[in-house]
Amino acid sequence: MSDNPPIWNPLGGPRQPRNRRRNPLWRIRRLLLLLAMFGVAGFAIGINELSNIPLPEDDFDSLNQTTFICSSDVAAGCDQNSAVARLISGEDRDFVNYNQIPDVMIQAVVATEDKDFFQHYGIDAVGIARALYQDIREQSASQGGSTITQQYVKNAYLTNERTLTRKIREATLAIKLERTLTGTEDDEFAGKKEILNRYLNRIYFGRGAYGVQAASQAYFGKDVEDIDLADAALLVSRIRAPNSGDPYEDPEEATRRRATVLTRMVIDGYIDQDQADEANERSWESVANPEDREGLGVVKGSEYGTEYFVEAVRQQLARLYPNDYYSAGLRVYTTLDHDLQRIAYETVTEELPPEDPDNPQASIVAVDGDGKVVAMMGGSDFGKSEVNLAMGRLGGGSGRQPGSSFKTFALAEALDQGISAQSLYSAPSNITLDNDGEPWKVRGGGSAKGYRDLLDSLRASSNVVFAQLMLDIGAPQVVDMATNLGVTAPLPPVNALVLGSGEVSVLDMASSYSTLAREGQALPPVIITRIENSNGEIICWYPELESTDCRADEDRKSSQVLPADKARQVNYALSQVVEAGTGRNAQFSRPAAGKTGTTQDARDAWFVGFTCDLTAAVWMGYAGAPGEPVRFMDNFRGIEVHGGDFPAQMWSRFMERATSRPDTPPCNGLPTQQEFPGTILNRQLSTTTLPDCLPPEAPRETLPGEITLPPSTEPCAPPTTVEGETDPNAPADGGAPPAPTTTNPDG
Repeated sequence: MSDNPPIWNPLGGPRQPRNRRRNPLWRIRRLLLLLAMFGVAGFAIGINELSNIPLPEDDFDSLNQTTFICSSDVAAGCDQNSAVARLISGEDRDFVNYNQIPDVMIQAVVATEDKDFFQHYGIDAVGIARALYQDIREQSASQGGSTITQQYVKNAYLTNERTLTRKIREATLAIKLERTLTGTEDDEFAGKKEILNRYLNRIYFGRGAYGVQAASQAYFGKDVEDIDLADAALLVSRIRAPNSGDPYEDPEEATRRRATVLTRMVIDGYIDQDQADEANERSWESVANPEDREGLGVVKGSEYGTEYFVEAVRQQLARLYPNDYYSAGLRVYTTLDHDLQRIAYETVTEELPPEDPDNPQASIVAVDGDGKVVAMMGGSDFGKSEVNLAMGRLGGGSGRQPGSSFKTFALAEALDQGISAQSLYSAPSNITLDNDGEPWKVRGGGSAKGYRDLLDSLRASSNVVFAQLMLDIGAPQVVDMATNLGVTAPLPPVNALVLGSGEVSVLDMASSYSTLAREGQALPPVIITRIENSNGEIICWYPELESTDCRADEDRKSSQVLPADKARQVNYALSQVVEAGTGRNAQFSRPAAGKTGTTQDARDAWFVGFTCDLTAAVWMGYAGAPGEPVRFMDNFRGIEVHGGDFPAQMWSRFMERATSRPDTPPCNGLPTQQEFPGTILNRQLSTTTLPDCLPPEAPRETLPGEITLPPSTEPCAPPTTVEGETDPNAPADGGAPPAPTTTNPDG
C-alpha cells in the first residue's frame, strides 16, 4: 500500500496520488505558478485597457425565431404548446424572458459553466489561473477559463477560431459588455440577468433546438417554466457538446453528463446529495423522442389531413414575407376548425377509402358565413402527394371542370340583367344553336311540354335551356359574374362555359356559393385571421389568399356584387334543386340549397351548396398525374357517377355532422325570395310553368301569379328527364368540350 493517502476529486471521486518526484515540473511548481499568476495579472490589466474599444452591435433581437401556426380555437398566445405547426429555418428558437426561466435552470448553468458569474466583471482571473494550473499539472479542468459572458461574446460577436488574438478580443468584449449592461437601483444584477438571458436564448442544445425554450420542448415536450431539477441538469449537460450524448443515442454518456452537472450543484450548495441522487435515478423514458425539426415539423391533426391547410398557410406567408417568414418568429392565427376538418376527412375517406387504388379522390372545402375557410380536405396523404386537391393552381394542380354547377352563375347574371326567372325557353331533347357562326349541338334536359322556365331548368339542370340563355346574356358577362361572386381561376369567355368547360378549384366554388348565401355580399375567402410579430404586436389582419398586402386593421367589409333580391331568387332556385331536383340526395335535417355538376364522361362530379351558416363544396374524380391516362367514373361501383349521387350524399353527411354540434345555432330558413320581377322572355311558349311531374304524393307547386292546377297525376318520367347528366342518351352537360387526353395533378 502506498504511503501517500488518496486525493479527493469532487467530479470523479478519489484518485490515486501521482509520483511527484518523477515529475521535473514539480520541483519548480512554485515558480511556474508565480509566473502564471503574474501573467494572468498582466493579461487582466491589458484587457482592462483594451476594454475601451467600441462594442459591436448585438444581433440578438434579429436572431432566427420559429414561426408558429395556430388553429381557430387559439384566440391568443399562439406558441409551441398551442400551435398546429411550426416553421423552422435551421434554427428552432422561441424567445423567453429571464423571469420565465426557473431558478433550478439558472443554478445548474451557473454551477456548471461559471460558478462566479454573479461576482466577476466579465472575466474570471481566478478561473483562468485555475485552468492554467490544471494544464501545467496535465489534468483536465472541471471548468474552463471562459466565463458565461465570454461564451456569449464568442457566440454573438466572434468566430470559433482558436487563437490568442481571438481569446484576447473575447475577454476584452466581455468586460465591455458587462460595463454596458449594468445593474439598476431596483436590481443590482439586472445586467447579469440580461447577459444570462441572452446566453440561454442563443446557444445550441442539440436536436435542432436553439435557446432554452426550444430545447425544453425538444427534449421534454413542455415549456422551460415547467422543467425540474433532472430536466435542467440534462439541458445544461448538452451545452458543451450538443451534437453527442443524446439520451436516445447514447444513454450512458447522457447519464454521466447529467451526474456531472448535479455534482457541481451539490458542491456549490444549490442542492443536497439526496436531491442529486433522486435526479440521477430518473429514467430517460421522460425524454421525448427526437422529431423532425425542419420544414413543417410535426403537424397536429395530420391524421385527418391538416398538412394541406398548413401548407396553404405557409405559401401565403411566403407571399407576404418572402425573405424571413420562416425565421421571423411570427404568430399566425388561422381559420382552421379541427373538428370540422376531421369531419370533412372522415366523410371522404369513409366513402372512398384511400387504400383502395380503384377509388377516385374527393375534396371538401367548407366556408363559414364570414368567408373563413374552416375545413379543407385537400388530400388523404400529404406524404405521398402534396398537391392540394382543394385549391387548384394555388395548390399545385390545374383546377377541374365544374359541370352544371356553373349554371348558377348564368342564372345570377340573367337576373342581374333584368330577366325574370319565369322566362321560358324551348326544351327539346336536342338542340342545335348558332355559336358565333358554328353549329353548337346540345343535348340533355328536355321537357315533355317542350319548354321550361329558368327555375325549373336549374332544378332539372337543363343543358338545352341554359345553352340558349348563355347566347342571350353573353359569355363575357357570365365570366364577370362568376368572378365577382368568388371564382378566382381564369375562365374562357365561351358559351360552353355554362355547361362547365372552364376549370375552377373546390375553394372557388365554395367561396362563390357563400356569396349567394350572404345575399350577394362577397367576402374573399381567408385562411389567416391575423399575424403577430415575435413581440406579440399585430402586423397583419385577414390577408387575402393571393395578395401580397395586409390589412392594417380588422375592418373587413363585404362588397355587394349581386343585389340582395336577385341573390335571394337564385337561392330559391337552388333550394328547389335540393328539394325536388337533381340534388335530392343532399337533403338533411336543415334547410339547404345547392347545385349538382357532372362533366362529360363523368370525369368530374360536384355538389356545392349551403345552409344558414355554412357553405361547402364537394368534388369527386380521379386526380391524375403527368403522363397518366385520363380516368373516368363511368363505371364506378357499377354506375356512372354524377353530382347527384356520391358528391351530394357526401355533402349531406358532412353537413349533418357539422351542423349537429352543440354550438351550432338553429337554422329556420334560408334567405330566399319567391317573387321574380323582370322581363319574362318567350312568354308566348306558355302561360303556365310546371315541372314535368312530381312524385304523386307531392303537391304541384306553381309560381306566384300563375294558374294553380290540382296535384299532378302524370306519372314521372325516368330520372333521365331530370338532368341530362343522368340520361344515358344525353351526355352530361352536352356541348361541353371533350375531356383532355392527358392531365396534370389536379386540384
